[in-house]
Amino acid sequence: MIFFLREGRHLQNKFPNVRFLAPDRVFVSEEATIGDGAIIYPDNYIYGRTVIEAGAVLRPENILEDAFVGAGSEIEKSVLRGARVGKNCTVGPFAHLRKGANVGDNCRVGDFVEIKNSVVGAGTKVSHLAYVGDADVGENCNIGCGVVFCNYDGKNKHRTRVGNNCFIGSNVNLIAPVEIADGAFVAAGTTVTEGAGKGDFVIGRVRQQIRAGGAKRYLGGEEK
Repeated sequence: MIFFLREGRHLQNKFPNVRFLAPDRVFVSEEATIGDGAIIYPDNYIYGRTVIEAGAVLRPENILEDAFVGAGSEIEKSVLRGARVGKNCTVGPFAHLRKGANVGDNCRVGDFVEIKNSVVGAGTKVSHLAYVGDADVGENCNIGCGVVFCNYDGKNKHRTRVGNNCFIGSNVNLIAPVEIADGAFVAAGTTVTEGAGKGDFVIGRVRQQIRAGGAKRYLGGEEK
């Protein structure tokens, strides 16, 4: 059952130590739990057995269903379904945490990031425009813009493992199953098909070519 309380009276009775900034614009399941000191902005939809721990902040326009939000974490304009977010994390805007997403403490999950059936270790940052699917990512990693964990081969899904303290550069494709050991650095634009050892540097790019004046061939006019 869902509460929709025009005056917020029942919400405040049920959660007397939670701050609802616009209780007439918040939906809360009867089965949900919200800890003391949490702040709930307008247009939040809290379904199922969602747990929001003390001091967490739900900024406007989130959908949470059977989700867990740790103490002190902040969620903004995002969707969490069957997902878990640890303490002191920031999520969003426009993140999508699907079933089985388990984000550790002190993590950053930024805009247009999707995480599915994956563990993200404490202190790791996935700041923007990335897909993390069927993966185990260690602690204190950086997952760059445009990184894709390529988990599906057309028939089956496979798992990728990334160790602690790894740097995965922008626009990297990790072709599962593959394992990146602790402390490895994968350079931007690399497609990874083989595992990397501890502390390895991985790079795989087509060499850049420059043809002076060659743009005219594509933009009009004759090439010099």
